[in-house]
Amino acid sequence: MPDSRLWLPTSLKECRDLGWEQPDVILFSGDAYIDHPSFGAAVIGRVLQSHGFRTAIIPQPNWQDDLRDFKKLGRPRLFFGVTAGTMDSMVNRYTANKRLRSEDAYTPDGRHTGRPEYATVVYSTILKRLFPDIPVVIGGIEASMRRLTHYDYWQNKLLPSILVDSKADYLVYGMGEKSIIAIANAINEGNGLQEIRNIPQIGYIVNTYIPDSNDIVLNPHSECLGNRKKQAENFKAVETESNKIEQRRIVQQTDNRFVVINPSYPPFTTEELDAIYDLPYTRLPHPRYKGKRIPAYEMIRHSVTLHRGCFGGCAFCTISAHQGKQISSRSIESVIKEVRQIVSMPDFKGYISDLGGPSANMYSLGGINKELCRKCARPSCLHPNVCKNLNTDLRPLLQLYHAADSVPGVKKSFIGSGIRYDILLHRHSDPGINAAARQYTRELIEKHVSGRLKVAPEHTSPKVLDIMRKPSFDLFKQFSAEFFRINKELGLKQQLIPYFISSHPGCTPQDMAELACATKKLDFKLEQVQDFTPTPMTLSTEIFYSGANPYTNQEVYTATTPAQKLAQKEFFFWYDPQHRKTIMEQLRKMGRQDLIKELF
Repeated sequence: MPDSRLWLPTSLKECRDLGWEQPDVILFSGDAYIDHPSFGAAVIGRVLQSHGFRTAIIPQPNWQDDLRDFKKLGRPRLFFGVTAGTMDSMVNRYTANKRLRSEDAYTPDGRHTGRPEYATVVYSTILKRLFPDIPVVIGGIEASMRRLTHYDYWQNKLLPSILVDSKADYLVYGMGEKSIIAIANAINEGNGLQEIRNIPQIGYIVNTYIPDSNDIVLNPHSECLGNRKKQAENFKAVETESNKIEQRRIVQQTDNRFVVINPSYPPFTTEELDAIYDLPYTRLPHPRYKGKRIPAYEMIRHSVTLHRGCFGGCAFCTISAHQGKQISSRSIESVIKEVRQIVSMPDFKGYISDLGGPSANMYSLGGINKELCRKCARPSCLHPNVCKNLNTDLRPLLQLYHAADSVPGVKKSFIGSGIRYDILLHRHSDPGINAAARQYTRELIEKHVSGRLKVAPEHTSPKVLDIMRKPSFDLFKQFSAEFFRINKELGLKQQLIPYFISSHPGCTPQDMAELACATKKLDFKLEQVQDFTPTPMTLSTEIFYSGANPYTNQEVYTATTPAQKLAQKEFFFWYDPQHRKTIMEQLRKMGRQDLIKELF
């Protein structure tokens, strides 16, 4: 049996084994506790520990009994931390059709009984009821993306900031390591309320707001409830500000109080990021899960995260709103140290499952002239075209791949995260950068694909792709041709697996019919497809809710009913005989008998 003292303690006995009378911080998480840097609660716990704070974690507490899990460690000396887990608890639980997912990937054996819906609110409310005088700090993706008034797809209504419903004292948004340490230090030093409220990258509620000309004051929550355009205006203001390096404070009145969101910290430096990933993670599930399968862990156990942030700015994605648009990259030395740790694991067979990040080939990329970046509020550095100030040099990433592959014991390293082929196909004025892009493409296909390379064109329609902030489908066709050309040269028979989305705002049934024809011409029978799921704080969700694009005020058609969404998704499966009849009926109704001939 492994020594449980190597993990953060999860029980009173484990705290006693460490000689603790009382934890400084107790974290509650909706995920199983896996001590791996891909899991946010483990990272926050290890960071607090590295700063000298005695940190315990209660994974997946039972919220339906006498609440003994919430009481078993007693009162922390400083505060409780709460996260729903690595995903929003509602996205984790339900599909776009609001059906229960086949399993909860972050719960032992994939069970659905490990966490409640709206887990952040449930956990925080319980803690404030049991320990009203102990501060509660909420964080993670669920709290981060619900920090202001937001549309909730599962209730089909606008909800106020999660601070309101959770009754939490503070909210940490984004990648919260710096904020959580600042909060811990401030409480530990006995600082007052005002000192804590000056900490960057946190949110809180005040009863009285003194206007400040530098603040961004949003439309009040009550006005958004009665006017969808006011909610859309708020989104535009928040997204524009969050894409800046130097941000302003955001304030929104909710009932008779005010939600305040402080500006974020600057992006992590390489040294700061290395320090986080160099902490003594066991990289293993806690011993309490012996003999149980945790699906998410099976996927990432031998993977390495190279960087944080994403400048793609996809309209349906929450990454840039959570991790930021600026890329923070680890040093090669830090990555290789982690690779060596993986090699030493007893179950390692020689294959690194992923050297990646939010977008695998954005490592070390960013603005050339940082002063221009400081003034920039573009949501995407790649759309509608690649920014002229963007460094797209892939040589540092190639150097990292070569270093990882040369570690004794590594047979092969795969790139399991998505890649941006628009970066690979972009032609720079520097021939050296172009040569590196060609070399990267070839090495990716030759050495780093485990039989199937996943990419995300998402759609074929130019107008839908424009709303999505994705590149032209012609670029995908160009990359597809290059992929199969290189495969043929190398004598490989690897597959290219494209991801597509149906029912995205702007997408009509006719667009889906044309997508089916376009992909059939390329000989793709689609597997990796999804129906658009509105998630808090994305442009696509705001269009879904308001019916218009916040940036142009133009109305946008969106499939919103289950029947409309199902009809669109059906076009993905034109090759399945059981869908043929209904697809043909749809095509006749829209007067596109010509497409019947193309498809069938």
